[in-house]
Amino acid sequence: MVTASSPELLNVDGPDPRRWGILAVVIVAQLMIVLDASIVTIALPSAQHALNISTANRQWVITAYTLAFGGFLLLGGRIADYSGRKRVFVVGLLGFAGASALGGLAVDQAMLFAARALQGGFAALMAPAALSILTITFQHDAKERAQAFGAYGAVSGAGGAIGVLLGGVLTEYVSWRWCLLVNVPIAVLASIAAVAIVHESRASGSTRYDVPGALLSTLGLVSLVYGFTKAESDGWSAAVTIVLLVVAVVLLTAFVFLETKTSHPLLPLRVVRDRNRGGAFLASLLTGAGLFAMFVFLSYYLQSVLHYSALKAGLAFLPFAFGIILAAGASTGLVPRIGPRIPMTVGLAIAAGGLAWLTQIGVQSDFWVHVAPQEIMMSAGLGLAFPAFSSTALTRVRDRDAGVASALVNTTQQIGGSLGTALLNTLAATATASYIVAHGAAASQAGVVHGFAVAFAVGAGFLALGAIASAVLISAGPAEVSSAEGAVAGAEG
Repeated sequence: MVTASSPELLNVDGPDPRRWGILAVVIVAQLMIVLDASIVTIALPSAQHALNISTANRQWVITAYTLAFGGFLLLGGRIADYSGRKRVFVVGLLGFAGASALGGLAVDQAMLFAARALQGGFAALMAPAALSILTITFQHDAKERAQAFGAYGAVSGAGGAIGVLLGGVLTEYVSWRWCLLVNVPIAVLASIAAVAIVHESRASGSTRYDVPGALLSTLGLVSLVYGFTKAESDGWSAAVTIVLLVVAVVLLTAFVFLETKTSHPLLPLRVVRDRNRGGAFLASLLTGAGLFAMFVFLSYYLQSVLHYSALKAGLAFLPFAFGIILAAGASTGLVPRIGPRIPMTVGLAIAAGGLAWLTQIGVQSDFWVHVAPQEIMMSAGLGLAFPAFSSTALTRVRDRDAGVASALVNTTQQIGGSLGTALLNTLAATATASYIVAHGAAASQAGVVHGFAVAFAVGAGFLALGAIASAVLISAGPAEVSSAEGAVAGAEG
């Protein structure tokens, strides 16, 4: 149950007169968070060239952000709840601005990677605080609450499209650096507005933070990603690769063990033991693994092989973005009627087919034949599946675990994206090198395309596994999903 720490901190007698201004601030913050997962995708080739980033290390521009965001999101939510949501929200905004400035001014790859990790860490503070502020602000009127969350969801869905398009515009006409620097004035202005109009609130009681759990899980994931990276440069049998992968297993095992012993676990294991919730989280993890890497490799293919400008490459992603928005809108009304199993299974299977179809690209492919139809197919499938993830994650969840269960959908997608991008980048680079060795240096461009096709094929396999997991593990009916959504609404309000 959410309460204010004093009567002055939250108006409980009626709707907040500043609620629409607060909604605007929250939407700006959410848009920045979503944008930064995609805006650098188009800028990545330019940043790689400017800072002399190796093929093996380029994925850190993406994974440094997603690892920090996904790894600390659950901890960030608890800190916001008990330290004050407004305070943590403002700290997150200002920290995000500072990290963005650091990344935009980066002089080498280490500085850029560190800045991206800092962005992810501050986003992990900002995102749950923003959602909690929105929930509390619109707790009085069901219609207004629906409108507010509809706007929030629309921004979350459209953020990917806006990100790739804005990234293309900034990279084309200004510099790749402004894909990061653009956050600075926006975040500063949003923090000033938040100080002026957002009311402070926090959860009642006191808590202890599972900092050891957050560190073990995040360090374990970093070691796993770094192990995948070293496999590309040193080989899978190299001592450094094996040591990193073993360390990752040890740290992640220690994290699971710790969560069974601590009184305030970051991830209560009871949340993932339920068959439906576990299936939703597994499918979400596999979806992130296939989806994030697709954006990276398709961006490189469009710019490096088809020689699209940054702006044209950004525009090339619009069929995918619009397809997800339209399909997700249709699926939102479908899940309460037929349950989540069919939308998740069919949607991920369709998306897997679209990504597998993308393996047919060549050095001189036509966008409207070999890319656009595949984007539309993938987006239709993913849009069908996405609304079911959140609904299923809340099936039969206890009120005290509703926040964790909700956040885990985002967390698993971010972590899946981190691991998938690192692994598929290694597989693509290895496949390219092997192809060039076999066919000669003259076939280097074909080798690059071959590497992308291998990554798309493995990514399609991840999505197919997500479809299988959904078919086997998800059994919740429409009534259970509807009651889950109502339960979390009550818990949040």
